[in-house]
Amino acid sequence: MNVCILSHTGESSDTMPSVADSNRRHSAVSVDISSQKLPLSASRLQDLGSKAFFRAREAAELGVQSRDLRQLMDDGFIERVARGLYRFAEAELTEHYTEAAVCASVPDAIVCLYSALTIHELGTQLPRRVWIAIPHGARTPRLPELPVRVIRFSGASLRYGVVDTTFEGVPTRITSPARTVVDCFRLSHLVGIDVAIEATRDAVWDRKASVSEICRAAEVFRAKSLVSPVLRTLLACPGMKLSGTSPPPSASAC
Repeated sequence: MNVCILSHTGESSDTMPSVADSNRRHSAVSVDISSQKLPLSASRLQDLGSKAFFRAREAAELGVQSRDLRQLMDDGFIERVARGLYRFAEAELTEHYTEAAVCASVPDAIVCLYSALTIHELGTQLPRRVWIAIPHGARTPRLPELPVRVIRFSGASLRYGVVDTTFEGVPTRITSPARTVVDCFRLSHLVGIDVAIEATRDAVWDRKASVSEICRAAEVFRAKSLVSPVLRTLLACPGMKLSGTSPPPSASAC
């Protein structure tokens, strides 16, 4: 097994009761401070582009030092989110605010497990913390102000089924729907087998991932013996209807 639990902060429970999709979807709004008459330090931060979050290190590379950041906070241009992490005050909150904050603080992070399930809309879990994976050997992130659960990946876990995405302009990576399903099986001691089964059902019947994609990921991570029985059971239920769809006509268990 090429994964281990590293640390966690935040509340003791990892998930919250499910809510309607309409309560967790909002439109992302880009940052635009160009309409204001800005001090020089704020003007330099415009070179960060559409990112809502930025690190003190990035600001320093643009010539904006700690004293400038303090003045910009006093003037209401920016807000301090966590140690070394800031956010433009005009940036509107979105559904992925916390993910963006965590990923801005940990650039090498891979969003995974519960958090990936929520973002891909697989299952009904709403995590209280942002679940991320970092490489073995990477420095342990210290984020006391942010709710985060950290595990470690190595080998193929760092590469296969990991895709690029952005949260509030912050570039990051996340496990694909098929990879996330397989992770839930092989790491069921962290999320529970019921969560894995629910994720598989939603991925297949809502066409978030094909059976072949899930089977291929299960093969890469040597989890076919865990995944195949669930796929066979789901595909053998002709009466199951989700989202008004029928099962893919060519689908068969791996």
